[in-house]
Amino acid sequence: MEFLVDMTTTVPDGTTQDEIAQMRSREAVRSAELTEQGVLLRLWRPPLQPGEWRSYGLFAAADAEEVELALGSMPLRVWRTDVVTPLSGHQNDPLGRQGSREAAPGTEFFTWFRFAIPADTDPSALARASEGEARRTAELALAGRLLRLWELPGDGRALGLWSAVSEDGLRVDLDSLPLVDWLEVEVTALTAHPSDPAQVSVG
Repeated sequence: MEFLVDMTTTVPDGTTQDEIAQMRSREAVRSAELTEQGVLLRLWRPPLQPGEWRSYGLFAAADAEEVELALGSMPLRVWRTDVVTPLSGHQNDPLGRQGSREAAPGTEFFTWFRFAIPADTDPSALARASEGEARRTAELALAGRLLRLWELPGDGRALGLWSAVSEDGLRVDLDSLPLVDWLEVEVTALTAHPSDPAQVSVG
């Protein structure tokens, strides 16, 4: 099972820069260990306010208790607040899909989807759009632009991971989805995290 963890760190007043550097170093070592164990899959940084210290992490664990043990083993946890969201498989997730490929060059983005269907929607039109959605997401996965897709807790909610040259480019891809007229979408640009397993493996 996969989990998205929103991690916010608050450094205690009076902490020296040397102490912060030591803590970062210990955290990087532990992150590498969790990566080797297959528990830590990805790390990203969302847009940050001045002085804000925040990351998104993608973790794999058998259950919520196991992911909590992993988070509790990370040195920064003593300064950190973690919000854990369980992720479920989505029928259009590119992971393991035949023909999917590595990410196209560009910036990674999260898209937070909420599926809202008007009560008077024609069921046959919805079925056709859903079939078209499966085909279009497969095309975007083949192009390396749609990387992952998960279901979030709550009806009609989903999370997507994308690669695009710009947010405008991502919006073009989103507008090409057959279900777009029934989707509310929030976009979060992601930047590289120094301990991201994907970055470390490339390096």
